[in-house]
Amino acid sequence: MQKNINCALFRKMVLSGAKQLEQNRAKVDALNVFPVPDGDTGTNMSLTMQSAVKELLSSASLDFAQVCDLVSKGALKGARGNSGVILSQIFRGICSVLRVSKPEVDTKTFAKALEAGTKVAYGAVSIPKEGTILTVVRMMSEFAVKNAGKLRDFEEFLPAVIAEGDRALAKTPELLPVLKKAGVVDSGGVGLMTIMRGFLAALMGEDVASEVQTAATAQNAADVEFGDNSDIINMELGEIQFAYCTEFFIINLKPSTTLADIDKLREKLMNIGDSVICIGDLELVKVHVHTNQPGIALTYALQLGELDRPKIENMLEQNRALKAKIAAEKKDQGMLAICAGEGISEIFKDLFVDRVIEGGQTMNPSADDIANAVQKINADNVFVFPNNKNIILAAEQAKALVENRTIHVIPTKNIPQGFAAALSFSPDVSAEENKTNMIHALDNVKAGSVTHAVRTTKVNGFSIKEGDIIGLDDKKILAKSESIETTVLTLIDKLKEDTHEVISLYYGQDVGEEDAEALAAKVQEAFPDCEVDFHNGGQPVYYYLVSLE
Repeated sequence: MQKNINCALFRKMVLSGAKQLEQNRAKVDALNVFPVPDGDTGTNMSLTMQSAVKELLSSASLDFAQVCDLVSKGALKGARGNSGVILSQIFRGICSVLRVSKPEVDTKTFAKALEAGTKVAYGAVSIPKEGTILTVVRMMSEFAVKNAGKLRDFEEFLPAVIAEGDRALAKTPELLPVLKKAGVVDSGGVGLMTIMRGFLAALMGEDVASEVQTAATAQNAADVEFGDNSDIINMELGEIQFAYCTEFFIINLKPSTTLADIDKLREKLMNIGDSVICIGDLELVKVHVHTNQPGIALTYALQLGELDRPKIENMLEQNRALKAKIAAEKKDQGMLAICAGEGISEIFKDLFVDRVIEGGQTMNPSADDIANAVQKINADNVFVFPNNKNIILAAEQAKALVENRTIHVIPTKNIPQGFAAALSFSPDVSAEENKTNMIHALDNVKAGSVTHAVRTTKVNGFSIKEGDIIGLDDKKILAKSESIETTVLTLIDKLKEDTHEVISLYYGQDVGEEDAEALAAKVQEAFPDCEVDFHNGGQPVYYYLVSLE
């Protein structure tokens, strides 16, 4: 039970959070479409954290006040970009509470620290925007304050707070239209959740960082779950209104400068740009602004004091570079499959299908669902395998919803046909030739499925009672009995032709591997002229999917 966090553990949490973010910054960059699509959110947040860690490692102190001051100061000094500055303010608020705490911090105090981080971060932004990192930290802090009293063990509290952050992150596309259009969640929110997972890793004693990596490592790039956005490689990159990301510190402020002057500077900056952050006191002021007139921004600042570490980045060039990178990675042809069952999904991925979305007999995806999935495949031509006759029409309708792609719907009515279509794909031939080969491949497969009757009825010449095990092809019931084994054997006998050489069984989520192996042996015995194999499909509803080729 971890009911308290001491200063030594907090140090480890900061180090681990920074490491997790650095290892995943490329993924965070890939999600960056707001406030400008320049693909640098992960990098900026990571550099902010690295600066905090550098300051932290300059001292071996285990005093909360000193450690918090080091983290807060380091994050502010190294804050880069809109996201980095906001992150620095979240840490500033968190540290303002922890620095005056007792030698150990309980969940209630940590909740108050998150609440303070939220307040300071919102206050730092001239026009707070929901659907961003601000929303994520706010919802986490609200949950933390509400539940800290009953979740007094950090091993329960922190995972629950992270789960709430994930829920907030999932809502960001609904709050910010530019994210919804691109099909991504907020990149800054993803960065924050990555840090929080680093906190949890340190708390649980897992892979605690002793130093910050300087480059992301491929083997750890997937350590943090990003939900459906983890493989975003294509997005609509909007136009940039303000070209220059301008950042600097104001130091050695003039004796005549007042806090009101800092507020006036913020107002002036808002008149020449956006994403304005102007924070600090009469000792140090941090400024961030997106503007087309960086010289004017610097001139305004010189009225208050001296400039330190000015940085002006051309976001138009960053945007062009990002577009060029996406264009270079684009391929001619890709594949999308629709299916249910983890095992079935893995088989499609083994067949080099680019993307798999969930769907089937009882969960038909909409045309919009299919279109969104196609948009996330970085290819000019995308072959879609509906794998169910009830999904083919929605796949056809998706064509009208997709831009800059050509959808080729291969009318697969079942999973085995989808496998056959994927197997016939070749990247070395044209899209039209692949389409022809795929459609021809469907004729070489016969498929059936085995499930149970949900009601009593008479159909296809059978008197069916509820609970009977029935075997079907794509059109009608071909077999029924009171046992799965008998129905499977009868179904195969009805489907089998002399030309068939291979029988494949894909067992569902309600069937054990041993039972599937035993049934495959009996099928082999009944049909010795065929090769019989079995695979874990994991599909719902159907005990078995059967393929004959």
